[in-house]
Amino acid sequence: METRGLEPVPDNERTGRVRTLFPTWVGANLTVLLLSVGAGLVVFNGLNLWQVLTVAVLASVIGFGLVGLVSIAGSRGGAPGMALSRAVFGQRGNLLPGALTWVARWGWETVNAVTGTYAVLAVLSLLFGITAGHRLTLVTLLAFVGCSWLVSGLGAGALRVCCTWSAYLFGGVSVLVLVHLIGATDWRSVLGRPAGPPALMIAGVGTLAAGGISWAPSGPDFARYLPRDASGRAMTGAIVGGAGVVYVPMVLMGAVMAVAEPGLAVTRDPVAFIGPLLPDWLSVPYLLFIVAGMVLINAMSMYSAGFTAQTLGFPVPRTWAVGMNAAISLFLAASLMLTAAGFLDSFISFLTLLAVTFSAWIGVFGVDLLRGRTYDPAALLDTTPASAYWYTGGFAVPAVAAWAAGLATGLLFTGVRWFTGPLATTWIGRQGLGWAATIAISAALYAILPRPTGLARGDGGEPGEGAPLHF
Repeated sequence: METRGLEPVPDNERTGRVRTLFPTWVGANLTVLLLSVGAGLVVFNGLNLWQVLTVAVLASVIGFGLVGLVSIAGSRGGAPGMALSRAVFGQRGNLLPGALTWVARWGWETVNAVTGTYAVLAVLSLLFGITAGHRLTLVTLLAFVGCSWLVSGLGAGALRVCCTWSAYLFGGVSVLVLVHLIGATDWRSVLGRPAGPPALMIAGVGTLAAGGISWAPSGPDFARYLPRDASGRAMTGAIVGGAGVVYVPMVLMGAVMAVAEPGLAVTRDPVAFIGPLLPDWLSVPYLLFIVAGMVLINAMSMYSAGFTAQTLGFPVPRTWAVGMNAAISLFLAASLMLTAAGFLDSFISFLTLLAVTFSAWIGVFGVDLLRGRTYDPAALLDTTPASAYWYTGGFAVPAVAAWAAGLATGLLFTGVRWFTGPLATTWIGRQGLGWAATIAISAALYAILPRPTGLARGDGGEPGEGAPLHF
């Protein structure tokens, strides 16, 4: 069991290998939700197969390229992402993006728990003909969240081993599903679809990239055991490759399935369609591996959320912080499963808001990293005014201002089920690019605003500045 919390990993314990990031980020994307989003690209966006392929490739490169960039901070500082963020925003200033990130994690874990529970119920229906009622649904949900909490509580080593085995097993079954679809699909209908508008391709890239962007603050959490001199280019390549090897085929599979079953894009239960589309000998193991994949995704999210809770000042060990998140996601998932009417619509709306929320942080944190930030381990953990990262009353004013301006700008361009900004009908808003505007504004403002004062040990030159970042 991993017992380390926010404290940076000493150099003599950083024995990880960059190649382990590949299966880690395969495991982070083993979700049937990619099938639903792929179906939505066909049903709602009107894209053909080649356009869906282009969207999937671009989204994985953009979204997880940003994850790769932020992950470099993990090997450089050896601490979780939101702890390293204290050096950028200040000890108090970091509470603002930290609180939003923690709340966003609740939503992500809720979506994962709902999807995983649906998968378990689908297996029970296929094998035993059991019809799920409220009581069985809640018991299944409790078991799913409990398993996620157990794996997450064990820590980084357990997650790494589970992700590796899950990647191999889920990948093997997915190949069988692809082979079955190749033989069972009416390819004349699939390949004969007309091309959709380029504007809806851009919107599709924005929607899919949002999934990767949502992982960016967690990137350092899984890279902090790597040596300080680990190659940034190799790290980014392993992360993008691990995500892309799942993103592309899963989204394409969803697009192919949607030609025969358009209801996949609108179903309240995103797993329900898999059973009828596949033979029992294939659908049952596939659904079981979906369950395992969703447990891992939830566990990885809880792992990061536990660190975020600690940075917000909760004086509890990491496992207890993870347990807090598990309890919250359990309550929210139960509410969603018993009341939600349209799952995919809610999921897309959630992803859109999530991307804007995290993009404001990415813009500031990314520019700070590219400037050559190094991290003072003692200052990261010192939350008193004596900390080198206290800046002005605990706030790095330029970073906080750039973050707030970027967040406000992104929300102006955002239109979702629950919220519509005044600029949501502009070209940027219609293409779902509020997250891109957020990154651009927050990064540009932080780049031109004066640097905050305060010099931490290990930083050289200007306050908070070290050697330039090289890939």
